[in-house]
Formats: sequence, structure tokens, C-alpha cells
Amino acid sequence: MDKEMSIKLIEKYIKEENMRKHCLAVGAIMKELASFLNENEEKWEIIGLLHDLDYAETKNNPEKHGLITAKILKDKVDSEIIEIIKSHNFENLNIVPNKKESYGLIASDALSGLIIATALVMPSKKLSEVEVKSVKKKFKQKDFARNVSREKIMFCEKLGIDKDKFFEIGIKGLQSISKELGL
Repeated sequence: MDKEMSIKLIEKYIKEENMRKHCLAVGAIMKELASFLNENEEKWEIIGLLHDLDYAETKNNPEKHGLITAKILKDKVDSEIIEIIKSHNFENLNIVPNKKESYGLIASDALSGLIIATALVMPSKKLSEVEVKSVKKKFKQKDFARNVSREKIMFCEKLGIDKDKFFEIGIKGLQSISKELGL
């Protein structure tokens, strides 16, 4: 599985434009995170891209989120990638995340929402304006982007990365695809 094939799967299974952009965003953060950690960038990006393939089918049934994606990907990626993708829904699937990629996916999934919400309140509504200090401020405001789990963002610490550095990594990743995101 490569990025191009991952994008085709996103287009096939995810019809909602914002969800497609979310998958691109998580993929970009995961790729940047892998680069920082000297891990396999392509693998990490693909995990981020594919993590919500079944969201449309499972948004009202969270205990199945990840399981349908696992079926879709069964013969397309190795079982490790499937287990990592399932692990981002660890609470509902009773899975204990225990891999770097799982920690990265859980943290990146949440961080993408916080950074994008921060960009949307900037005067220009552009990612180029977002700085670590802005994200730090919004992170502390519990009523800002209240659906974003601050606890999941803190999974970055399981990778040995403090949140300020993780914010920097996330911003850089999202800025690299700002045109695709329209931000």
C-alpha cells in the first residue's frame, strides 16, 4: 500500500469532504512525527491516512469503529497496520495501545483537530499563521475545540516528546499540506 492507493481508498469510502481532509491531516502529522523519530515515514503516513476509513459507517456505532476498516484493509496491508489502526479506538475496542505508531496515531488524531481549529480562528484562517504559542494557549482553554481530547494529545509523551515539541511537529506537518486542506 502506498500513499496514492491510500488516497483512492479514502475517496472510495469517505464521502464527507471534512473527513477526507481530517485523514490527510492525520497522515501529514504522522509523517512528520515519523521523520522526527527516524521511523518509516511512508508507513506512518499511510496509517494516518487510513485510520478513519469506516467513520461514515461507524460514527453512530463507536464500538465498531476500526473493525470495518480492518475488514476493508484485510488483504491490502499487513496485520500490524490493521492492529495499529484499530488501537486508535482503544477505549471502545478494549485494546491496550503498545506500539510507537499507536501512540503517534492517537496523539496525531487529536492534535489535528486542535491545530485546525486554531487556524480557523486566526484572522487569515491560514495554517501559516499558527504558532506553537497559539496552540498552547488553545490547549489550555477547555471550552475551545471541546471535542478534542487533551489526554489523547498527551500520548506524545509515550514517545518521549513533550507537548510543545509535538505541537511544533504537528504544525509543520499540517503546513506541508495547507493547500490540500484549504488552510
